[in-house]
Amino acid sequence: MEITITKENFDTPILPKEMPILPVKGIVVFPFLVVPLIITEKKQTRLIDEALMQGRTIGIFCTRDADVHSPGFEDIYPTGTAGNILKMLRFPDGSVRFLVQGLARIRIKKKLGTEPYMMAAVEEVKERLISSVKAEALQRNLIDQLKTLTDLAPYLSEEFYISAINQDTPGQLTDLVASNMNLTIEEKQHLIAEPNITRRTEILLAHINREKEVLELSKKIQAEAANELGKMQREYILREQIKAIHRELGDGEIRPEMMELKNRIEEAGMTEQALQAAEKELERLTEMNPSSAEYTVSRTYLDWLVSVPWKKSTDDVIDIRKAKKVLDEDHYNLEKVKERIIEFLAVRRLNPDIKGPILCFVGPPGVGKTSLGRSIARAMGREFYRLSLGGLRDEAEIRGHRRTYIGAMPGRIIQGLKRVEANNPVFMLDEIDKLGSDFRGDPSSALLEVLDPEQNNTFSDHYLEVDFDLSRVMFITTANILDPIPAVLRDRMEVIRLPGYTDLEKAQIFNRHLLPKQMTNHGLTSKHLAFRKDAIEMIIDKYTREAGLRNLERELANVCRKVAARIAGGGRKKADIGAKNLPKYLGPPRFTAEARFSRDRIGEVAALAWTAYGGEVLKVEATAMPGKKVLTLTGQLGSVMKESVQAAYSFVRTMSDKLDISPAYFDSHEIHVHVPSGATPKDGPSAGVAMAVTLASLAAGRAVKDKLAMTGEITLRGQVLPIGGMKEKMLAAYRYGIKTVLLPKANKKDLVEIPPEIKKALTFKFLDNASEFIKFALEPKKKA
Repeated sequence: MEITITKENFDTPILPKEMPILPVKGIVVFPFLVVPLIITEKKQTRLIDEALMQGRTIGIFCTRDADVHSPGFEDIYPTGTAGNILKMLRFPDGSVRFLVQGLARIRIKKKLGTEPYMMAAVEEVKERLISSVKAEALQRNLIDQLKTLTDLAPYLSEEFYISAINQDTPGQLTDLVASNMNLTIEEKQHLIAEPNITRRTEILLAHINREKEVLELSKKIQAEAANELGKMQREYILREQIKAIHRELGDGEIRPEMMELKNRIEEAGMTEQALQAAEKELERLTEMNPSSAEYTVSRTYLDWLVSVPWKKSTDDVIDIRKAKKVLDEDHYNLEKVKERIIEFLAVRRLNPDIKGPILCFVGPPGVGKTSLGRSIARAMGREFYRLSLGGLRDEAEIRGHRRTYIGAMPGRIIQGLKRVEANNPVFMLDEIDKLGSDFRGDPSSALLEVLDPEQNNTFSDHYLEVDFDLSRVMFITTANILDPIPAVLRDRMEVIRLPGYTDLEKAQIFNRHLLPKQMTNHGLTSKHLAFRKDAIEMIIDKYTREAGLRNLERELANVCRKVAARIAGGGRKKADIGAKNLPKYLGPPRFTAEARFSRDRIGEVAALAWTAYGGEVLKVEATAMPGKKVLTLTGQLGSVMKESVQAAYSFVRTMSDKLDISPAYFDSHEIHVHVPSGATPKDGPSAGVAMAVTLASLAAGRAVKDKLAMTGEITLRGQVLPIGGMKEKMLAAYRYGIKTVLLPKANKKDLVEIPPEIKKALTFKFLDNASEFIKFALEPKKKA
């Protein structure tokens, strides 16, 4: 039999069909319960004021999201509670606090409006109760379980349980329990939306059983933790009693491993600060239980302290002639670097206490920056350690981790010194321009102290937490380019540029170093392989075009492998490599100067560029089509290079009369400027004058002279400004068979950097204005 509980059963007043809707956040109001609420929004404050003054019933609906601002109908649950406002208090900050009593469950039928606050037509959700043995059993079970829960839960009082068992109806009982239990908003909303009291009781029992399990488990965990804590306190007290007994008996024997550590500390030659830290840590260690985790941490720290080379160092070779001989054996040319090392050794001979220099070798890949560091160490008789910084992002890699972290250890600087067992090695920081940074810190900032001779005598590693003197270390850094290195870090280093090798230098290095090395690596001797001069020149010119030597060594290894394979297969004839038979080993030549630049080409100029990998020759080409005045730029040009083209375009237009160009030419033609190798990004201002010559050649119909290249930044008035990377650019021009190079007049002073064989092969013209570049570069106009 189904009994519907009517309003008369609970003396519920007749609810209006329409009522204002009050959205509340983070709370569900149940019928017949008095709940305190607080609101701060003006719209809701007005609703409370008018409802209280007019004695109106309001609809209280919980929002789906507690963080939503100014909630609307779509932001609230469809089922809520009708309620009356009992009391209201207004506070100075504009908030309103009031007591509301729930009356009955209601559901929104129709939205009537949102201004000045939400209004809706509602209907009452009538509760249903099936009188049965099951319903009676569920209610009794609910009261029994509630007693157990009240005993376990600290947030439920005895008064709550008394109030629950005195409720008149099952519906009121479930609402009271649901309102006071630790349930989520979704779970409470599910209960308020359920009209069937029997079903509501079943859901509530499931929540009570789950809460009981959680509380019982929590109680068990707390009891176990208390027991463990008591056990540790007991062990501590007993250990202290044992120490007191030992002191009374005069039994202060130190364990053998402690005695060994004490001797190592005394022999390590530490500074006063480090010695104090080591002795303090040793004292702590002797009082620890060897089985504790802290014992291992403390022991590892002491092992690091005694392993660092506080006073161990190698004796420098002060024999200048011997050092120069070693440097010449390992590297051909590189006179600037060798001169700097010899100067340091000479000064050290006169002043042994001089601090180590901070050198930075900058140059393209393969020029011998890293191997040069090894040679310097060998020439000075020092140990060598190389640390690759490429991709390093964690500051702790340099400074170490603090001992509070599990698995903490010193930074790579201290680790390197421990490995070489000397406090004055040649320490190479390779690829310093490839350093990164992220949320773990900025390694380049950590290097500021390491690479400052005025500060690194008190370098503090986070793990050791004592000062270490790095002033005797000779730091050498390497980089391909300087731009990514922070200015404050770059300022601490003495930059030495290694621009690249000429063909003559490559040939010498090939014979002196690369060929013997690769023949040894492949098990060959002079009986098996020989290279003629023309073959070496052909490999350098036709198979490898680079500033360094890596591809040259790679091609040489390719030849050696093929010869080794033939000999291993039974061949006995000596391989005599010349220009004619070299393609049999390496295939057809990969580079030809003639393939890149055509002769008597209008609107095509060779521009000299600098890259991180050495100098390069770029082809700048332009073409014109009938159309509107449009300038199209392609070839992945950067913003600076695009501006250079615009400046060159404006300058050439101002020169139209002198170049015999029709005034209407630029207005009636669409001009397209392209720099080939479109997949490679290009930027920089030094191709500005080449752009001007290209546009002048195109517009005037005059061809550019053969085997001519140029470089220089152009201004809007046509002035040509000086450029950098001159040596690299001249090497590139030489490699590509250029005969004449046009340069800014301000770069004439840099001619001293150019090797003699390059000066002999190239003709240099130093000019002031872009008009002079155009006049020299263009051939006379051919008559029709």
